[in-house]
Amino acid sequence: MKTILLFGAGRSATVLIDYLLKEAENENWKIFIVDADLNLAKSKTNDSYYAEAVSFDINDEIKRKEFISKADIVISLLPPALHTIVAITCVDENKNLLTASYIDETIKNLKSTIENKELLFLCEMGLDPGIDHMSAMKMIDEIHAAGGRINSFKSHCGGLVAPESDTNPWHYKISWNPRNIVMAGKAGAIYKINNQIEKITDYFLFADCNKISVPGLYDLAYYPNRDSLSYIPLYGLEETETFIRTTLRHPDFCIGWNYIIKANLTDDDTLNAVFDVSKASIKEWLDKNIAAQSNADNFEEFLDEYVDEKDRVLVKNLFDYLDLFSNEKIPQTAKYSVDILQYLVERKLALMPNDRDMIVMVHEIESTSGNQQTTFRSTLIVKGEDSLRTAMAKTVGLPLGIAAKLILNGKIKLKGLHIPTSKEIYLPVLKELEEYGIIFHDEKITG
Repeated sequence: MKTILLFGAGRSATVLIDYLLKEAENENWKIFIVDADLNLAKSKTNDSYYAEAVSFDINDEIKRKEFISKADIVISLLPPALHTIVAITCVDENKNLLTASYIDETIKNLKSTIENKELLFLCEMGLDPGIDHMSAMKMIDEIHAAGGRINSFKSHCGGLVAPESDTNPWHYKISWNPRNIVMAGKAGAIYKINNQIEKITDYFLFADCNKISVPGLYDLAYYPNRDSLSYIPLYGLEETETFIRTTLRHPDFCIGWNYIIKANLTDDDTLNAVFDVSKASIKEWLDKNIAAQSNADNFEEFLDEYVDEKDRVLVKNLFDYLDLFSNEKIPQTAKYSVDILQYLVERKLALMPNDRDMIVMVHEIESTSGNQQTTFRSTLIVKGEDSLRTAMAKTVGLPLGIAAKLILNGKIKLKGLHIPTSKEIYLPVLKELEEYGIIFHDEKITG
């Protein structure tokens, strides 16, 4: 009996656990699900004979080593900052590791050790990053195999609310880590357009977002991801003139978030540096942050002086919906302004039990072959079942589960530190994803 050790039973783990439990019956697996909340972990096991819920502090080295040493493969859905602890122990105990998160510097520094020990660390194996890499590389490899040269590569992905569950003016509901949502764009972005490297700070990231038309949906706006350039060599597209990876949102969301940033609400300096937090209301916090960032003393002045006239009614409605004008006292647990913003966003933009979220991914590739110019476009739309089995959980979890099965069964033999850009990974994973309704629809325009 082979053993899978999963760290994390939260929002993104539900569909992954469902998949592992289903496959365990055929594959004779034992699955240990570790979470700080034992009841949460138990709730995801469905009382399966093949699963066991466990709870311990991930910083407990003895417990961590005990469970990792018994595993045939480890999957981590912990917050990215905690992957390092798991990764180092996996190296020490000679265990393969799967994550859905970006490769950070600490894991990069383990690269030579991972290779020397002939381990496989497969990271960025979720949705974005993950399915985006696999589907893009399939297109890129096919174009190159046919003799094409890729001139422009644009990849867009967003976790959104399905139109039938869209009931607020932000046209957005939370289907993943809320901290990542409120900190979106904080690091700015860097990308390549027409052979020019463009670098943009968070202050301007959401201003004048471009739009893309998605068949069967309304137009969506997009803003550039933090670092597109690092993927150019990984995709083998060094000669490409345009290369950008972006996040999709409803256009009204981008307008509103542009002014959230300009009102200084994503600030992560300590609140005490701005005002006395013990007595302040949310409206007072809003005005104090605006005054600290601009020449306006309050929201009303900010609206008149800094918000485009055509957007003023919308921005006021968006701020009002988040209760930013409330006389409610700010949470006493908040250390930073962004903590207050997260508190309001979680409260006002939550998925209700019967709500459905939606994933949209679009790749746009322009290529030439001889004198022939061709535009390739590939679109994925996935909707969730409800607030538990979301499209986000499905598209993050299934690639991890499928990859784990392929590795355990010897179908993926790669060693070293990887993201899923190899045919050995992406062909079988994309094929099985189609069985779960994760299917791209392709267009080809020549001329």
